[in-house]
Order: sequence, then C-alpha cells, then structure tokens
Amino acid sequence: MKLLLRGHDDRYAVEQLQLALFPEEPMEPVTEPFSGDGAVSSLHTGAVWLTATAEITLHGKTGRACRRLRAAEADVPARRRLLQNTYYEAAMCLREPPAWGSLSGVRPTKLTTRALLEGKTPAEAEKLLCTRYHVSPERSRLCVEASEATVQAAQLLRPQDVSVYVGIPFCPTRCAYCSFVSSSIERFSGLLEPYLDALIREIAHTGDLLRASGRTVRTLYIGGGTPTTLSSAQLRRLMEALRTHIDLTELVEYTVEGGRPDTLDAEKLETIASMGCGRMSINPQTMNDAVLARVGRRHTAAQTVAAYEAARAAGYDAVNMDLIAGLPGDDPKSFADSLRQVLALAPENVTVHTLALKKGADLYAERMELPSADDVAQMLAGAETSLRAAGYTPYYLYRQKYMSGSFENIGWCRPGTAGLYNIYMMEEMHSIVSLGGGAMTKINLPDGRLERFHNPKFPQQYLERIDDVLAQKDAAFRLL
Repeated sequence: MKLLLRGHDDRYAVEQLQLALFPEEPMEPVTEPFSGDGAVSSLHTGAVWLTATAEITLHGKTGRACRRLRAAEADVPARRRLLQNTYYEAAMCLREPPAWGSLSGVRPTKLTTRALLEGKTPAEAEKLLCTRYHVSPERSRLCVEASEATVQAAQLLRPQDVSVYVGIPFCPTRCAYCSFVSSSIERFSGLLEPYLDALIREIAHTGDLLRASGRTVRTLYIGGGTPTTLSSAQLRRLMEALRTHIDLTELVEYTVEGGRPDTLDAEKLETIASMGCGRMSINPQTMNDAVLARVGRRHTAAQTVAAYEAARAAGYDAVNMDLIAGLPGDDPKSFADSLRQVLALAPENVTVHTLALKKGADLYAERMELPSADDVAQMLAGAETSLRAAGYTPYYLYRQKYMSGSFENIGWCRPGTAGLYNIYMMEEMHSIVSLGGGAMTKINLPDGRLERFHNPKFPQQYLERIDDVLAQKDAAFRLL
C-alpha cells in the first residue's frame, strides 16, 4: 500500500498508524503522485491554521478526512496528533474501528500513567484515551488499571535505584513464532562456556561501576533466550558471580526466565532458588500438545505441570506463566482450555500475549495459517473474563508491531504480586543496566530523555567485542 507525504516529513507518525490499521497491506513509501490503492497525507501551513488532509484508497473505495489546528497551538505533539487523527478518520471510512484507535506506539500506558501522576482521576485518564485517541472503552479501562499498578510500583523507587538485566541468548530450539536473536544449543553448545566467561567479565566490571556510582540494584532479571538452557552448574556459576560482584542486598525482586518447561528440572530449580531467586517464569504458551508441536515447542503440557510443581517444591514465592493468543492450530475453545489449566495451577502472574507475526520468524516465512482477528479477539475477551473471575488484575501492558488484530500483551497478577521489573522496564521508569549478548542498557537522563547502549546481538560477536562492551559500560555510567 503506497504512502505519499505532502507538506510534511512526519513519516514515523503516519507510517506506524498505517501499519497498525492495514497490517495485511505491505507498505510502500513513495515520493511521486500515483493512481490506484494507497494513502496521501498532506499538511498545509497557513498564517492562522494548519490544515491536514488524508485520502486513502483501497480495493476501489476511498476515504477522506480533513482537520485543522491553530498555528499558535501547533507544537510537535499537537501536529503529530493532527496528522494521525486525520489519517485515522479517513481510514475509518474503509474499516471497522480498531480496539486501540489511532494509537500506534508500544507503550499506551505512558499516556495514562502521566495523567495519573499529574493528578487526574482514573475516569479522566480513560476519557483521554477514548476522546483524543479513539481507544475503545474496554482497552482504555485496561490501560488505566495497568497505569494504577505502575504508579504504585513507582512509589517503591528511590533516586539511586536501578534494575539489572542479564541476557542468555541461547535456546534448546527455535520456536516458529520467535524473531529474537538466540542461538540453538543443538548448533552452538560450544559457545556456552566462553560466553559465560565473557559475561562474568561484564558482571564484574558492572559491579565496580555500580559501587563507584552509589547506585543500588532494585530488581534483577535473568532473561533470554532461555537462561535455563544452561546446566545447573553453569547457572550456579553465573548466579554466584552476580552475588559476588554486585550488591544484591537491596533487591526487592529476583526473576529467572525459566521459559520452556523442557529445560527445567528439580535440580536446576533448587539451584536457582538457593542462589536467592524468588520469582520463576514457566511459559507453556499453550497447553494444547498439538499446537505446541506445530510451533516447534519440544515439550508437552504434562511437562509444564511437572515443572510448575517442581518450582513450588523448590520454594519460589512467585511464578509467572505465559500464554500466546493466535498460535497456528489454536482456536477460542482450545485457548480457553489452556487458560483453564493454567489457572488451576494458581500462579501469581499470568501473561497473555497476542501473537506478533515478525518477519524474522519461521511462522512468517512458512506462511502458516493463523486464527482470524475475530478469533483472537474472542480469546482475549474470554481470558479477561476468566482472569478477573479468578482474582487477577492487569499490572503491565504493551503492544508490538504486526500483532494479530493489533491487540496487546497484558501481564495479570494476584493482589500484591505485580512483576516489578516488567513495570520498570516497560514504563522506562528508571535506568536499566543490561548485560550479555543482545542486551540494551537504558539510562534515564535528568531531562526525561533516554540514552541507549546496545551490546552485540550474536554470542560470537559479543565474545569478540567484549572489551568494547566494557568500554561502553563506562560511557553509560558516566551519564548516571
């Protein structure tokens, strides 16, 4: 679907909205007038008014819209909203309103969190989403509820606090829906020990920087990939290094992403717990064995239950479990049954993801048949009903590109069990110091901006450039 901009260069705002509203139509930016299907977003700047127009043609039908804004009020955010709302209104002549209206960003909760922190009531924050951004009442309520949890989590933070993320970019096998940069153990097992050697160097260096800067670690998250791809001995070595080099006495949350149940056994779970971790993530994605096989997850629902029971026996205070709505071969009835089985286990947290069809995933390359957007909507609506009935509330929420039905991912929790790292990371509430291959450190600057520092993505690159990684850590901490 072609996209032509006239009179402005705010490409990002319009492109992201087009991707969200017409995900099935490949986008083609153009610079010359065209005929046939496509969109034209125009902005005329006059002495008194800014006038935005949008014209979208698709499959022989055309939608048009026009809005204006006083030039004196046209700061950058206002101009962007003008362009987006005009495009959105033109698009609504051609399709049904989406759940998230004209919002295209990954963090809609930032809008409602800011509103609450400024003293607005939850009802006023909901109205903001509904009236300004055309968000449905249901999504507006979910967003505000997640923001209320964010405000509570913010009250636990102190000025000197940071969070630490440790990345293990290895998995037993690659799942069909996954686009993360991770290496299969089947092919790259020889890199594990050298990777740990390099990672422990980064841990030791970061520990020195944390002490020198006077920063304290509030939450610690070991993610991936699948960290529990490591052996019990390797996990102990990693976690001992963290305990030795980084002061963890101020931690309020320590999470390990167990991920795939086929990487978990009693020994690993006991080892991780003995090193101070109190929160474990065990992610079935579905409890339907046929769907698991179809997406390349080499485990069964029974293994998920066994891993969960072993985690409880090891003494974890909190367990998170992930499900994905929209997997190939799944349907609303099967998804509801997966959730029923998960809720029967009574984990503290349940994260309901919506499938994101990423270009780097095998699912995309193989063009697997997927549930319709209507089916995904049924899955999510049923999940909300069941989770609320079981006493769960939303505590964090985010969106991604290319999500089925342009919906969202939501973390649900029992009272008092919100996953703090997830909130701090997603809401960018304080600095996140990240270690390992593919990790990204985010430094919150005093003026509200973020400075990002990227580690090399692939394990081999990380090994080869570990000295550069340490130097980059020095640069990041100079901003703290």
